[in-house]
Amino acid sequence: MPAKSKAQQKAAGAALSAKRGDTPKKELKGASKQMEKSMSEKQLEEFASTKRKGKPEHASK
Repeated sequence: MPAKSKAQQKAAGAALSAKRGDTPKKELKGASKQMEKSMSEKQLEEFASTKRKGKPEHASK
């Protein structure tokens, strides 16, 4: 499932980095913190690898 917005893609990238141990988990905030806890590394890779071109900054509700 690809990310629906640039913000979602960025949050997934931050969560993936923390899950891999590249950045400290204590630096995560908001959505990226929740994503790191609830999603697998494979799911996070899928979200983070989404192309940003044509995506809105934030997904509409």
